[in-house]
Amino acid sequence: MEAKILINDFATRSFRDIADQDYIAARLSYRHGLYSQFHWQSLQALEKYLKAILLYNRIKATNINHDIECALEHTKKLPFEILRSNSTNDFIRHLSNFGRFRYLESSYFIRGPKLVELDRTVWEIRRYCKVIDYEIELPDGNMQNMLEPEIEMIKKSEKIPPQKFKITGGLLENIIEKTDNTARNALIWQNAFLGKVTRNRVRAPIPFHAVNSPLSLHPEILDEVIKYVFLPKEVINAYREIAKKKKK
Repeated sequence: MEAKILINDFATRSFRDIADQDYIAARLSYRHGLYSQFHWQSLQALEKYLKAILLYNRIKATNINHDIECALEHTKKLPFEILRSNSTNDFIRHLSNFGRFRYLESSYFIRGPKLVELDRTVWEIRRYCKVIDYEIELPDGNMQNMLEPEIEMIKKSEKIPPQKFKITGGLLENIIEKTDNTARNALIWQNAFLGKVTRNRVRAPIPFHAVNSPLSLHPEILDEVIKYVFLPKEVINAYREIAKKKKK
């Protein structure tokens, strides 16, 4: 098989399909009040969707790791713009601030309709998560590049119910179609963007929840902690500054 087909398959199966599953897991975590897990799983999903988009379009991005802001910076190299609402940009910033800290290295909070914001963000970004820059052979034998028509179709999706937009062969689409799929309920529950039914309103919990990091409460233990566990350099530097201020 051609290498480009295999690479696109890698982008689909290793990034987009796994991101779809991370997304469903994030929805489950939110529904059951596991907000730290919601943050991390949401970040994981969006990170993989962006990596898939970059790989489909052969944009080199080996330095992303779990940094979605870095991933978004790489998308500026794409031959198209990823259209995003202000809500999506705000949600991405929220995840960038809190989602990457898996071990409560940093305090966090959650406030507002974050499940709806996740659903909107996934819907907006995932639309580009497929091969859209390709050529087809016309009846007269000439080749036509399909990037412009594909982008136009994505733009038009904002003027119709979001449930009408589908990715052919997409994992989420397959789950929605199979009523006996055990992940289906977790995906479509109070989802205004994905499902078979058009929803104008959803009833999702709107919590306020905040947790203080142990280090934010007692930064003086930092040097002892890092004798035994790894902490990111930015975390270490931040808490050393806090500890200095507390001594004054």
